[in-house]
Amino acid sequence: MSMDAENYKDTLSLPQTDFPMRGDLVKREPKRLQQWESQGLYQRIQQRRKEQNAPRYILHDGPPFANGDVHMGTALNKLLKDLVLKSKTMAGFETPYIPGWDCHGLPIEFKVVQAARDLEPAEIRRRCVDFASKWIDTQKASFRRLGVFGDWDNPYLTLDPAYEADIVRTFAALIDKKAVYQSKKPVQWSYGAQTALAEAEVEYMEKKSPSLYVEFPLVSDKFGENVSMVIWTTTPWTLPANLGIAVHPLFTYIVGRFEKATDDGVITKNLVVVKELIETIKEKTGFELKETLKEVKGEEFEGLEAQHPFLDRTSKLILANFVTTDTGSGAVHIAPGHGADDYVAGQQNGLGVLSPVDDEGKYTEEVGMSEFVGQHVFDCNVPIIKILAGKGFLLGKETYKHSYPHCWRSKTPIIFRAVEQFFISLDGLREKALEEIDKVNWLPKWGRNRIYGTVEARPDWCVSRQRTWGVPVPVFFDDKGEAVIDSELARKIADLIEAEGSNIWFELNDEQLCERLGLPAGYKKCRDTLDVWIDSGSSHVAVMERRPELSVPADLYLEATDQHRGWFQSSLMLSVGVRDAAPYKSVLTHGFVVDKDKKGKLSKSEAEKSGKPIDAAHYYNKYGADIVRLWVSSVDWQTEVPFGEDLFKDIAEPYRRLRNTLRILLGNLDGFNAETDRVAKADMPLLDQWVIEKLHTVIKDCRAAYEAFEFRKVFTVINQFCASDLSAVYVDVTKDRMYCDGQDSLRRRSTQTVMHDVFTALAKLLAPILAFTADEAWEHAGFEGSVHEQDFPEATPETAPGVASEKVKELLEIRGVIQTAIEEKVQSKAFNKNNEASVVLTVTDKVTCLDELNNREFATEFFILADLKVEQGAELKAEASATEHCMCPRCRRYEPLLSSGLCERCDSVVATV
Repeated sequence: MSMDAENYKDTLSLPQTDFPMRGDLVKREPKRLQQWESQGLYQRIQQRRKEQNAPRYILHDGPPFANGDVHMGTALNKLLKDLVLKSKTMAGFETPYIPGWDCHGLPIEFKVVQAARDLEPAEIRRRCVDFASKWIDTQKASFRRLGVFGDWDNPYLTLDPAYEADIVRTFAALIDKKAVYQSKKPVQWSYGAQTALAEAEVEYMEKKSPSLYVEFPLVSDKFGENVSMVIWTTTPWTLPANLGIAVHPLFTYIVGRFEKATDDGVITKNLVVVKELIETIKEKTGFELKETLKEVKGEEFEGLEAQHPFLDRTSKLILANFVTTDTGSGAVHIAPGHGADDYVAGQQNGLGVLSPVDDEGKYTEEVGMSEFVGQHVFDCNVPIIKILAGKGFLLGKETYKHSYPHCWRSKTPIIFRAVEQFFISLDGLREKALEEIDKVNWLPKWGRNRIYGTVEARPDWCVSRQRTWGVPVPVFFDDKGEAVIDSELARKIADLIEAEGSNIWFELNDEQLCERLGLPAGYKKCRDTLDVWIDSGSSHVAVMERRPELSVPADLYLEATDQHRGWFQSSLMLSVGVRDAAPYKSVLTHGFVVDKDKKGKLSKSEAEKSGKPIDAAHYYNKYGADIVRLWVSSVDWQTEVPFGEDLFKDIAEPYRRLRNTLRILLGNLDGFNAETDRVAKADMPLLDQWVIEKLHTVIKDCRAAYEAFEFRKVFTVINQFCASDLSAVYVDVTKDRMYCDGQDSLRRRSTQTVMHDVFTALAKLLAPILAFTADEAWEHAGFEGSVHEQDFPEATPETAPGVASEKVKELLEIRGVIQTAIEEKVQSKAFNKNNEASVVLTVTDKVTCLDELNNREFATEFFILADLKVEQGAELKAEASATEHCMCPRCRRYEPLLSSGLCERCDSVVATV
């Protein structure tokens, strides 16, 4: 029988698959998403594990704020959570995921009030609900579009009445522990937003402040006549509230005669300065020590008084260990109404509290100077400096640049201001929280030190806010104006809120509320709301204890690194308050998304200024969700995560490789029945055994990497396996047998067995990352259900690396030597392609794979050449020349041809067609 090459095509077994080479993700993914949701895939996955009585793994979702589109930082967070849960699901766990949203708080109220001023509280709250609900729907759609599985129809919302009620019940538990109290204490106050701020609502920016050295004359002549203390301050506006001066009891202070030369002559003053800062005073003020009158320990100043430089009162000298010799003069101006350390020191020394500043940051009549009343405190810095200079008490001034706390929302500098607020005392809670921190697994390990330090150093928690959009502080004031802090009353309020919503607090007047709650007439409700960190920090009660599919503690909390001061900490403190234990077993912290040039955190506002899109929708609408997911899997989440358009173009290349690998495998599986056509490993040719052993390592490494949340390693292991072992070696070598062997030949069925196992393993291992593509490939393979309902492949002992891996490792080294020899001849035009080469290979006595090298069928296939002759020698080398064989028109290999014009293999195959 004679045929031309074209006609032989019909006798070949060419790959057949309708799995497209182009992903076309932007069009295909939404259809697959619709399919998942219409089939209830998430619910099916959970139900399957319930029926198996699988162990439960709980990742508790930290709530994103319901304010704006999903940006890439939020997408990174949500997708890391999804990678954890999808991988845990396929590792055999039941993984309920209840997504949530943080809905109350200043940012939403700020935008609502900006849009329409002079609204009644109840109306503000209604509009805030609408605002939050709109963004919840927007964000939910984005998370779903990214392929995140969860109970999206039943998320937790901090504005739900049941959730709000549990916030109040959590607060009641703290009242039971006698941890809640009211006090006039300095808090971080935003005059821009007119509310106290939590630590996590403060950001630091550079600010220029006037730096002053001010003279406070001592009233006592204990150290001589006309002696003055010297204080240093960068907040002149707090001087009207000065009630004391602190010195360190153990420091040595110089009482000295200081001189300063001016155009009008020499000024002489007797000043008190700590010994270590004499030169600093000279540098900053021009006053030079000319004579030491006395050296005294700080403790000797205790109880003395100094005249206020411009008000008719004195300041008491007190002792404090927080005084340093780093800057200033060694004497610290104390305004108990305007600083945390100042307040504590003032309380310890009976100074009282003076804070003559209102909500807008303007002086009240308590300031003691009529010209300042109604003026903003920062506007009064210059007038105060002029008064000091006019009275001769300004020793020196300069402009001081420093990092200063600002309100995260209004961007205005904060002021420390004493107001009546409600606090949670950390006495007792702090010690237990620190104990619990050391029982938690922190990932990375440095997370432990970060949260430990913040908990150890934090002051009592100011939990009241002068806002409308939040959960009310469940406190009343009696007819004497005293706060009624009572846990049973708080629980009654919680029950009312659960039944009718927290708006009831704002819609009913005091008399109506008192009647509903059984309180005496004349009681008045507190008009403050709770700090929103109480809201989200109560989720372990309101969500994990409430939902039957969840429980406390969670296996994992996973958020960005800023949450050591935020949600991780508020959850810890409230959980310790409620149940004396941490709400989590492990905490994973990831870095911020940063500009790819590593110029810092890429915020939404910065991105808009630079013209760099940061909304997740831009990227999944342009590249597809699986590209975004692949990017997340490729980054090191432990550090800052570089981000930019170029990176998404780059990540498209490994995606194409992975997709093409799945396509090639699917194409070669055409006509293969895994139940009837499988070949056992022991019966496989060497190369097939090698791939099975390689796959064993891939499965083992990927499962271990998933277990350790090392998603980047999963990405790297699979990518390298596909590029190096499959594409560059196995698929290339076995192409001939797949196309040209008889369909039922052992070699071909063996390769199909390998490709079937590789395909199913890769589809499963890639499923958490390439959620859409892996499922699409799974469907094209003809499997029932979704790949997401499968278990990860197992790395069984019989597939572990052994003889095949050792032999092929040696053969690949030899292949490199042979390839070098062939390429030299191709470049010199001796012949055109690998399979035209006849090679003489010289091997040393150290080579152990002689049987394979001398097996012509194996050697010509493995090295893709026409002939191989093996000789012994002193070194490993190869010589290539053009083969004398002719090309078989069917398989296009250069082989001895039979009378039919075909090689022996092709002749036998064609005869059976």
